[in-house]
Amino acid sequence: MASVVATALDFGTMTVLVELGVLSPAIATLVGALFGAIVNFLLGRRIFRATSRSAAPQAARYAVVSAASAAFNSLGVYVLHHALGVQYLLARVCVSIVVSILWNFPLQRHFVFGAPKT
Repeated sequence: MASVVATALDFGTMTVLVELGVLSPAIATLVGALFGAIVNFLLGRRIFRATSRSAAPQAARYAVVSAASAAFNSLGVYVLHHALGVQYLLARVCVSIVVSILWNFPLQRHFVFGAPKT
């Protein structure tokens, strides 16, 4: 559920920025990803039942994972949209599915919100 809400905010922000001509699709992807990441972190702490531990170490780990995710998404949108001519929303959907499955979910579940190793 957290990822659905965060993704809606992420894609909504990106789309508005592109459609208003404020930013290019690749840069709007970074901005949308930032907003989505903040919401996803706050909701993820609850969903993965990670609220009993300090938020600071989780936030640091989450920032690393999210920064890489935003870079992967932005680069993917740039390549698909600018280099290959794929419509920017379709490019973003394709890239975000791959990044979410291969990067975001596994790292958030195990590295960011997972039980600390003792």
